[in-house]
Amino acid sequence: MARTAAEGFSQFISRLTSTAAERAATASHRAAIKAKLEGKYKLYRMFESGSFAHGTGVHGYSDVDYFISLNQSRPSFSSSILSSFRETLLERFPSTYIHTSRPAVVLEFGAGYERVEVIPAYPNESANGSDMRFRIPGVNDEWMWSTPEAHSSYVSEINNRAKIKGGAKSLARMVKAWKYERSVPISSFYLEMRAAAYMSTQDSISWPYDISLFFNSLVSHQLAGMNDPTGGAGRFDACSSDANRRDALSKLQTAASRAARALEAYKTGRIDVAFDEWDLLWNGKFPAYY
Repeated sequence: MARTAAEGFSQFISRLTSTAAERAATASHRAAIKAKLEGKYKLYRMFESGSFAHGTGVHGYSDVDYFISLNQSRPSFSSSILSSFRETLLERFPSTYIHTSRPAVVLEFGAGYERVEVIPAYPNESANGSDMRFRIPGVNDEWMWSTPEAHSSYVSEINNRAKIKGGAKSLARMVKAWKYERSVPISSFYLEMRAAAYMSTQDSISWPYDISLFFNSLVSHQLAGMNDPTGGAGRFDACSSDANRRDALSKLQTAASRAARALEAYKTGRIDVAFDEWDLLWNGKFPAYY
């Protein structure tokens, strides 16, 4: 329970932060996955990406993403390598639910956070280090560019700025929590990049204002594709289909309205009303007011 907005958001952000136990549970599968894939394919390396690697994972929801950098010819259609990865991993984990969810093959090891996504990736040989670009499966059967290490560096650089220290990753966790709690079909990666881009323009943090302003910014963009802020991967989409985009926009409008009502209540001293609206926004998961 919390008495002020600052206390409420501090408690909420703390609750959303992934635990060491979650990381340990997902990491326990890494060696077995790598060994099986190395037995079938030529690998440069296997490395972690996504929410856990970026420090933006959400407690109880986020999974671990592994990029599999392949040292072999890239097929014309991305579906072939995804199917091959799935069949290979089923040999090693026959009792595990394994399915394709582009750009990855997903292994559902158990309830909650025991979910691992394995992404086949073909590196651009002309780059190295944080500038390394990869071709990974796209939304359909095409290939798209990805720069996972550059994206991680981008989020961390903004997050570490003195006047907003911790803000980029905290905002990313909160909007991802909204996505999960309200079943919004928006890419977590898209939300993370939008959150970092928003915080890059701020010189202070006030969560009642920033939450409302951020949701309004998503509405104003209408979930349009976003140019890669690192300049390495072109443009990426918020949703995987027009139907999902329509569903997401409807839920986004509701979220923006709730955040706006919470802000107005906060500004006029009706803190209990603000807490009620934030609780609706996050489907009953925001700390209680007392």
